[in-house]
Amino acid sequence: MRQKVVLAYSGGLDTTYCAIYLSKELNLDVHAVTIQTGGFSTQELANIEMRALSLGVASFKVIDVTEQYYTSCIRYLIYGNVLKNATYPLSVSAERMLQAMTVANYAKETGAEFVAHGSTGAGNDQVRFDMVFQSVIPSIKILTPIRDMQLSREAEIAYLKEHGVNLDFQKAQYSINKGLWGTSVGGKETLNSNGYLPEEAWPTQTRGATPFEIVLHFNKGELTGVNNEQNLDPVIAIQKLQMIAQPYGIGRDIHVGDTIIGIKGRVGFEAAAPLIIIKAHHLLEKHTLTKWQLYWKDQLSTWYGNWLHEGMMLDPTMRNVEKFMEDTQTNVTGMVFITLHPYRFVITGIESPHDLMNEKFGAYGEMNNTWNGDDVKGFAKIFGNQVAIFHAVNGNQKETVHNG
Repeated sequence: MRQKVVLAYSGGLDTTYCAIYLSKELNLDVHAVTIQTGGFSTQELANIEMRALSLGVASFKVIDVTEQYYTSCIRYLIYGNVLKNATYPLSVSAERMLQAMTVANYAKETGAEFVAHGSTGAGNDQVRFDMVFQSVIPSIKILTPIRDMQLSREAEIAYLKEHGVNLDFQKAQYSINKGLWGTSVGGKETLNSNGYLPEEAWPTQTRGATPFEIVLHFNKGELTGVNNEQNLDPVIAIQKLQMIAQPYGIGRDIHVGDTIIGIKGRVGFEAAAPLIIIKAHHLLEKHTLTKWQLYWKDQLSTWYGNWLHEGMMLDPTMRNVEKFMEDTQTNVTGMVFITLHPYRFVITGIESPHDLMNEKFGAYGEMNNTWNGDDVKGFAKIFGNQVAIFHAVNGNQKETVHNG
């Protein structure tokens, strides 16, 4: 009886090669599994299944974790207004973690002796998958044929043809990865430090030209409504906003960042809904949270996003930070008003019952209603007291240091 291997299968060249190699060369029963995180259409999933079964795999399964992807990951990226390097909403790195965990759990359920993925030795995903597998299924051996044999695309295609697999694997000019939280785009322009993706490289072509006003409804930090449709499941709300905003070409950019393995990399992405949601949510927080709530959220959120990107979603510290971020969302409820334009959007304001910019306490730069001039004089004297004492004791020390 042949031993089992669970293969994380996308239907692309690398995982197709793995399906044949693991069966023919290693004599394993291949159980292919595709993880749906909101990026595949029904037809795309059907095509992936047909391809897998045509390769003679022992079984094929789709596991839809879109809702779990939101509840376990995306909502915390929203709570934290997470944009890596102030640019990238972690469209791919976030979903890879849940995909890896789902594959690991499926391997346990099936009693597999091996688990396999099609990562090469040059990117982040190899680290993310390996670290999750090491933590969740330490007794199951990891197989990575593409990485271990350092295979070229041409070598993979030649091997498949030798085994009667003549699927069309002509090299696409751009690689696309779609998910609920955005789409990544890689191509020749992103392999260098200078160059921008052309219009035809973006998965969604622009159609929107007329400015369009939308209203986003947030309840305790979660997006629950778009325009007149309220009380929506947040996943549905994200998808609705994406359908409205993406044709405007909003959310396109190129992210430059540090990979887990220490090299710099560039990747294009289009993420209209994530960018709009994060910016709208952040503005709502500016109105409803205190100065120090905002400060500590910024510190922890930056760390959280970086650690997630580097494959550390299972670190227990992440759960600690998530609890803090969730607790800060108690009063982040209200409406955010946005106008969409070609390739950009403008947030015009918010309405919230928890808005701390309340006119009965005063208007900034205009007048106050709850204190007088003498109150401010006393406050300034006490607040600046220690600095005044320092300069009184040390005289012109600062000036002396600056003048050498």
